[in-house]
Amino acid sequence: MSRTEQPTSTGFVPPPYPYDRLDELKAIAEAHDGGMVDLSIGTPFDPPPDLVVKAIGASGAERGYPPSIGRPDFREAAADWLNRLVGSAVGADDVRATIGSKEFVAGLPHWLRLRTPERDTVLYPAISYPSYEMGATLAGCRAVPVPVDDEWRIDLSAIDDADAERALCLWVNTPGNPAGGLDDLGAAYRWGRERSVPVISDECYVAFTWSGPPRSIVTHGLDGVLAVHSLSKRSNLAGVRSGFYVGDPELVHYLGEVRKHAGFMQPGPVQSAAVAAFGDESHVDAQRAIYRQRLELMLRITAELGSDAEMPGGGFYLWAPAPDGDAWGFARRLATEAGALVSPGEFYGVQGAGHVRIALVQPDERLALVADRLGLSL
Repeated sequence: MSRTEQPTSTGFVPPPYPYDRLDELKAIAEAHDGGMVDLSIGTPFDPPPDLVVKAIGASGAERGYPPSIGRPDFREAAADWLNRLVGSAVGADDVRATIGSKEFVAGLPHWLRLRTPERDTVLYPAISYPSYEMGATLAGCRAVPVPVDDEWRIDLSAIDDADAERALCLWVNTPGNPAGGLDDLGAAYRWGRERSVPVISDECYVAFTWSGPPRSIVTHGLDGVLAVHSLSKRSNLAGVRSGFYVGDPELVHYLGEVRKHAGFMQPGPVQSAAVAAFGDESHVDAQRAIYRQRLELMLRITAELGSDAEMPGGGFYLWAPAPDGDAWGFARRLATEAGALVSPGEFYGVQGAGHVRIALVQPDERLALVADRLGLSL
C-alpha cells in the first residue's frame, strides 16, 4: 500500500498533511526564549526584489481576465530566461503559465489520464516531494516509487517493464527535493522516448545548482517532455504563485486547452511581476550566495551534533543523516535543545526515514541563534 492509499470501502480519506504532524515539536521549539526557528518548510523568508513588488502595484492588469496560457510578454520572458540559464532554444509558443507549480504537479496526472485513459501509473522518485504521489492518488492512478541511488538520483534501471508499459508519466526532479540529487536528464529523456512515456522534469530549484551548471531536460529535446519552473524559490515569491511549464508542443497545447476550460489563470498583476523577475539576475545571484553561506553554516552545526551531512548537488535543503538513524529523535533533539523545527525524512519516502531535511530559509541571525542555543562557537 502506498503512503497515500486509503481503504476504498469508505471512499477516499485524505491522509494527514505531512507538516501537520510536526505540531508537537513546534510547541517544544516555540517555548525557547526567542521562539522557534522554523527550518521545516521551504518558505522563503528573504525579501523579493523591489522591482518585482513595484511591478505588481503598477501593472494596471487588475481588471479583465488574463489569458489562461499566459500573456505573450510573460511567456516570452520565461522562455528567454530559461534559454539564458541553461542554453536551451525554446520560444514563447512552447511555454504556458501556471499558478505556482504545486497545483500543476498535483493536477497533471488527472489531465493526462483524461488524454490517455488506458494508462494508470505515475512513476516518481522514491525520495521526493510528496505531491508527486498525492497527484497520482487524487487522479485515481497507481503511484509507483522508483528507487534512488546512493547520490539520491533516480535509478531508471530499477523501473519494472510492466510498470513502464502502464506509465502515464515519469517524474524527475533536479535539483531534487529533499536531498539535492542531480538526475541524468539526458538518460531520462532517452528512457521516455524509447517507451513513449512522457517525462516531467520538476526544475524549480535550478537557480540554486551547486555541482556543475544549471540543467534542464529541454536541452535534450522537446519530444515527450515537460520542464516545470517556478518563481517561488528563485525570486522569493512563494506567495505570489507564478510558474510555467515548457516542452513538447502537443502536450503543451493539450494541457493549455484543458486548463483553460478548468479556469486556471495566473493573475494579471502576477504576470507583470514575473516579467520583471525573469528579466533580472542580480537578485538571484545575491540569493544564491546567501543560501550557499547558510548551507555551509548548517553543515558545521550538524557535524558538531554527530551528523555526517554533505553539501547537496543543488537546492537549499540540507539532507542530514540522524546520528543514530532515528530521524524523529534527531528532530526532537533539535527542537528541544536548539528550538529548531526540521522535517523527518519519512515525509519524503520510506527510504528517507534515517534523515532529516533542514530548510535554510531563515535569516542568518536566526541560524546563529540555533548555534548559540547548542553552545557552539562557529
